[in-house]
Amino acid sequence: MSALASRATVSDLPAGTLTPGVCSVTLRADSIEQVVEASAAAGLAGIEWGTDVHLRDTVDAVRAARATVSAGLRVLSLGSYYRVGSAADFDAVLAIARAAAAPRIRVWAGDMGSAQSGPDIWSAVVADARRIGRLAAVHEMDLAFEYHGGTLTDSAESTLELLERVGCANIGTYWQPPVGMPDQEALVSLHKILAHVIGVHAFSWWPETERLPLSGRSQLWHEASGALRSTGRNLDVLLEFVADDSPAQLLRDAAYLRRLGVGEA
Repeated sequence: MSALASRATVSDLPAGTLTPGVCSVTLRADSIEQVVEASAAAGLAGIEWGTDVHLRDTVDAVRAARATVSAGLRVLSLGSYYRVGSAADFDAVLAIARAAAAPRIRVWAGDMGSAQSGPDIWSAVVADARRIGRLAAVHEMDLAFEYHGGTLTDSAESTLELLERVGCANIGTYWQPPVGMPDQEALVSLHKILAHVIGVHAFSWWPETERLPLSGRSQLWHEASGALRSTGRNLDVLLEFVADDSPAQLLRDAAYLRRLGVGEA
């Protein structure tokens, strides 16, 4: 099947298959148009546009949205660096997401790990999450916490606690394999939060931050993709970083990701 055919049939896939995409941060040095061109050539379905480089304002967002749609792709989400609880300007983030027609905004659960965060920090993050969740809901957008060290969502247990305390229907979480965590432990973390996962950042780093091809942790991704498909929900799985920042590796990782999405890898 050609890359173009793979993209064209994504919307026809049965429930429980995974939508293959890419985070624009993976192609940080490229222009908006180059990101779109590379994503299309890789047979991906869409892009999570980041506010780190590519979408700095609403003008960038409109440009990215038009280029994405013109290539037959979708804007899957806005990868923001908004730190929930920090009293930063969420209105600006929301404006960019709206201009990009993004259905989801990725946010960060504070700026301190769960074990180091006292009651005041937890309360601030919970209150702000509820606030921005309401703002996003007005525009029928979801929010997803980055599953990451140095935040309140640095473990499955703290993620569940935060989501329970926030209690907003339009707020869920991403999942990614924690750095340095062996396959089976990472899979346990996924299963614990699986009901709340609304997106995945896919990469293979091992034993720490050394970048491997995505297939370099094939057992991890084979079992993770099976778990994600078992939910019966259509979930986005987004390539985030590739070995050596290589365009050729992006093509190989994307091909592997597409196979994972339909249970062929």
